[in-house]
Amino acid sequence: MPGGLLQADSVTKRFDQVEALSNLSVELAPGTIGLVGPNGSGKTTLLRLLLGLLPPTSGRLSVLGYDPQVEPLQVRARVGYMPEHDCLMPDLSAVGFVAHMGRVSGLPREVAMSRAHDVLEFVGLKEERYRKIREYSVGMRQRVKLAQAIVHDPPLCFLDEPTSGLDPQGREEMLRLLGVLSRLGGHSFVLSTHLLPDTEGLVDQVLLLNAGRLLAAGTVRDLLSGGEVHTVVRIKGDTRAFAAALSAKGVAVEVEGTDLKVTLPEGNTRTIFEVAQATQTQVRYLGPSVRTIEELFLSMIDRAARRSGP
Repeated sequence: MPGGLLQADSVTKRFDQVEALSNLSVELAPGTIGLVGPNGSGKTTLLRLLLGLLPPTSGRLSVLGYDPQVEPLQVRARVGYMPEHDCLMPDLSAVGFVAHMGRVSGLPREVAMSRAHDVLEFVGLKEERYRKIREYSVGMRQRVKLAQAIVHDPPLCFLDEPTSGLDPQGREEMLRLLGVLSRLGGHSFVLSTHLLPDTEGLVDQVLLLNAGRLLAAGTVRDLLSGGEVHTVVRIKGDTRAFAAALSAKGVAVEVEGTDLKVTLPEGNTRTIFEVAQATQTQVRYLGPSVRTIEELFLSMIDRAARRSGP
């Protein structure tokens, strides 16, 4: 398997009779990646496979050109990992814990301590860094987890549900920190989350999982464009009658509340105005439909359900 950021070749992982991942094949380039899907979709299992913490039942994986089963130490020396669940040592201070994790990642003692101070200041814990972790709030503990993941300046970092348990203010602050990291350049991040809005404006690639199966993978731009031009139309009058008139002209149209979502060949809006003139209907709004990652995911879930239905 050639080198790259992340690759999976026909990877399946079973736990007894449960298939957590099914025949996953994907290749992802360096950048900021959203690993998204509902709880139980296989996200954490995939991260553990990539870290070499679990062996695949079948198939092969590559992380930064290394096989995590054959070369686990090479992988772990080059990645950071922020687990979903609490992994902290409550009786240590934040600076002591982060420095310890720096040592575990291969940093010399003095460098590890210096880096611990730097990253704790970055995540906003400069004043509290000497307090014992047991005294920290949930939000502060999440920041310590982020600090230990980046203390050794890894080229790749896995972040498993980094906003888990945070209140709205804490969530916004965590996403701001991740945005700063993504803009620094030279580093790649895999953000694993079931909160799809967390990925908006933050990731440039997306991997969508559901029930252990890959729904889609690629750049945000390519996935959201979907090869079709959607236009939102808002009128004054009978929305459903106007939709029927458009359908009679061969235009694909969906009614969404008071809006019409229209699919037009090459984005040509002429037909809309022709129908409006013929039906004496006032068009009040006409503009592009901007899909979100969440809308894309829900549409793909619905499509998959229809394919597997009776």
